[in-house]
Amino acid sequence: MTRSHALVETYGHYINGEWVDPDSGRYEDVDPATGETFAAAPDASTAQVDRAIAAAREAFDSGRWTGLTPEERAKCLQQLGAALLEHADDFFALAQLEWGCSANERMFHVEGPAVMTTHAGELALEPVEQPIDAWGAGGTTLLRYEPLGVVSVLTPWNFPHTLNAMKIGSALAAGNTVVLKPSPLTPLAGFALARMIDEHTDIPPGVVNVVTPSGLDGSKMLTTDPRIDMVSFTGSSAVGREVMAGAAGGMKRILLECGGKSASIVLDDLEVTDELLETILFECLTMHAGQACILNSRLVVPEAMHDDVVARLGELARKVVVGNPVDPAVQMGPLISRAHLERVEGFVERAVADGATVVAGGSRPAHLDRGFFYEPTILTDVAPDDFIAQEEVFGPVLTVLRCRDDDEAVDIANNSRYGLGGAVYAADVDRALGVARRIRSGQVSINGCIAGDAPFGGFGQSGIGREGGLLGLRSYMEPKAIGVPA
Repeated sequence: MTRSHALVETYGHYINGEWVDPDSGRYEDVDPATGETFAAAPDASTAQVDRAIAAAREAFDSGRWTGLTPEERAKCLQQLGAALLEHADDFFALAQLEWGCSANERMFHVEGPAVMTTHAGELALEPVEQPIDAWGAGGTTLLRYEPLGVVSVLTPWNFPHTLNAMKIGSALAAGNTVVLKPSPLTPLAGFALARMIDEHTDIPPGVVNVVTPSGLDGSKMLTTDPRIDMVSFTGSSAVGREVMAGAAGGMKRILLECGGKSASIVLDDLEVTDELLETILFECLTMHAGQACILNSRLVVPEAMHDDVVARLGELARKVVVGNPVDPAVQMGPLISRAHLERVEGFVERAVADGATVVAGGSRPAHLDRGFFYEPTILTDVAPDDFIAQEEVFGPVLTVLRCRDDDEAVDIANNSRYGLGGAVYAADVDRALGVARRIRSGQVSINGCIAGDAPFGGFGQSGIGREGGLLGLRSYMEPKAIGVPA
């Protein structure tokens, strides 16, 4: 089987519109489906990170980007969106190779980022100044939104192209300049995006810079350097707290989208069809091998329906085709690394030791002798306070919990320090809406319904701020009130 590798290159860092050779050597980029190295990514010292920050600072302060009209900035973003669509097959080949994207997930990893970038171009045209109702003064008060300045964008390995495009699109639409640091596990996703910017857009030099330091010192610079005005981070809650602490010294604006342990609730008035169970299996378990913070990794089911739902889900889980995503028949690809595979195994082993029952999965697939694969796993006989029901596994592991009624279902859903997503499935939509309103979470879908650009972010340890749509755009801007006398 052949595939395009047009975006796999020996990249340098992208700084001030130029490709710059690394000053700290290179590190391996590994295909998680085979465990084999396929590329060498550029490492960066703090000096090269410093150079990237300086380029973004100068590009902002000079007005090279903010001095353009909204229409000119929108055109640049639309050029980028068009380039991402034009090269969609190349990005899919990269997604299969670098982070294990299977064909049934392509829209989330490939076409979705292109649409987001084009939409960011539309948001760039949103009015930034408007009068507001005011009391206690004559004249008019204007509410104006202005760009923050230099935004440090730190992205994870699970949806790297999607998050790179989403964050850069919003930051640029708001008028900021950017330093992007992708995960060292998926560095080429960031460089492929930079290549599109360099070759297919009129975005000026220094507006977007991409560096991939593997060490902590370079990464910490991107949260502490005084020339940076905002840090936009997606990743684990533990690292998010460190990012927040680093940014606090300069009182930088922050946007943190962190972990989740979201719950899907099935109400007892619903006829549970096979089609619904397939949807639940994907959204709660198999999507990107469970490596998604928005995954609803807890399923709350009424006592009377529990055994039937669990048995049917287990049967479906055992039929999922796991393997190298270059095979179009594969429905679930690998975990990102050997270390992460061992972490997921440890979660399941502890759950079983705590009394959980493995309904399906629970081990590495016997037919795959290389790569970092784990079977779709369903656990039951778990209490809401158990470790497996509280901690984010970030792998293909679904915990099924019993409830007596709607009140207990809500209590279980809210029994978490996270609050990122969630779902309610019911025949009575009004009843489902009442349940959704009580769930402490940033997004809740009812019967799978939610807008693609709905604000995305979480309560509690799931983060601070929102991405997506107009509210997400304003997260990258500072509001200012101006009083104008009559």
